[in-house]
Amino acid sequence: MILSAGSVVSAQQPRPGSSQSPMTDAGLANLPGQKIGPNDLLAISVYDAPELTRTVRVGAEGYIRLPMVSDRIQAQGLMPSALENAIAEILVKEGLLVKPVVMVTVAEYSSRPVSVVGAVKKPTTFQSVGRVTLLDAISRAEGLSELAGPEILVSSSTGEPGEEKQLTQRFLVRDLIDNAKPEMNLVLHGGEEIRVPEARKIFVTGNVKKPGAFPVKEDNQMTVLKALALSEGLSPFPQKFAYVYRKADNEGGKAEIQVELSKIMQRKAVDFALEPEDTLYIPEDVGRKRWVGTTEKVVAFGMATASGVLIWKR
Repeated sequence: MILSAGSVVSAQQPRPGSSQSPMTDAGLANLPGQKIGPNDLLAISVYDAPELTRTVRVGAEGYIRLPMVSDRIQAQGLMPSALENAIAEILVKEGLLVKPVVMVTVAEYSSRPVSVVGAVKKPTTFQSVGRVTLLDAISRAEGLSELAGPEILVSSSTGEPGEEKQLTQRFLVRDLIDNAKPEMNLVLHGGEEIRVPEARKIFVTGNVKKPGAFPVKEDNQMTVLKALALSEGLSPFPQKFAYVYRKADNEGGKAEIQVELSKIMQRKAVDFALEPEDTLYIPEDVGRKRWVGTTEKVVAFGMATASGVLIWKR
């Protein structure tokens, strides 16, 4: 039904027993609890008013426009049912319809990005369509990396547009993945950032074959011997003592702890427990290295001299 300027269409509600109904797509369904956002595609139908029934995309600023309606209509932050009421009120206010019956369906959610970053194998961002859980999101990032720490952080915004508050929830990896607790598998609604912090590390340096930083798993107590295994063992000529540098209570300070490395290696002392962010330093025994080097040269010289004497005697 085409509306002419100045005309007002009377009751737009379906007549009793009428088979007519607003245009809908059986394949479309509004997701529960999800508000409309920028770039969402909306299917808007107005009963018995095909000129107002159309598909529109929400603008970047959160508004839509309809033909013959003078002002743009805010859609962002509204549930589809709230937008239905808003459109109906505007149609009545502008004298276009008397009792409009409006239906709004989100044909495409384009403003529900979920990002997965941090210690995952393949950081990714995807649109949240349908039922998406925390485990689904981590699976899309191809799982946790070997550097993943014990926690997963989920950040989201709550509140009305312009008054949003940031909410961060913490989930333990052992509860979500290892123990598979269903209450930990959060249902995502879009707009969340999932961040997997790397595990805290210990640092091994000095007279080892592979110095570096190594992650400390929550359920695995790190010790001096385990740290040496990760660094592929000692290089020649380590000193008898190693040193652990640990963050002190005072700001920026470091405490130095002497460790009896030789006794630990010989199982004559208890393996020293390391804490996250500790630095294990194994000094080189320079004196012994020089003595061995000198001894080797003397032995080599003696062997060469002996060989020369034997050759001369011949």
